[in-house]
Amino acid sequence: MELIVAIGIGVLTTCGVFLLLRPRTFQVIIGLCLLSYAVNLFIFGMGRLRLDAAPVLDGGSADISHYTDPVPQALVLTAIVIGFAMTALFLVVLLAARGLTGTDHVDGREH
Repeated sequence: MELIVAIGIGVLTTCGVFLLLRPRTFQVIIGLCLLSYAVNLFIFGMGRLRLDAAPVLDGGSADISHYTDPVPQALVLTAIVIGFAMTALFLVVLLAARGLTGTDHVDGREH
């Protein structure tokens, strides 16, 4: 399972970097989204998978290794919300820049 997640993170990162290097603005935005998904999966994967573990402390056991770590889940949830807001902002900037310049190339020139 870990190998599949690692390969998925690698593929998302590779595709994101490839799209970031493209000349069109929309492809750059999609590349940033893919990179943010890869980082979210990486952070979520760092929280290690625990089966049949309580998500919060219930007062029964003082050993913290019996519980699931909620911090990676909270970080990923926050990153998803911030990524959505960032994507919306980039799309508005894309539309404004295309309206002003008439092109969607990053450097402003058609090739």
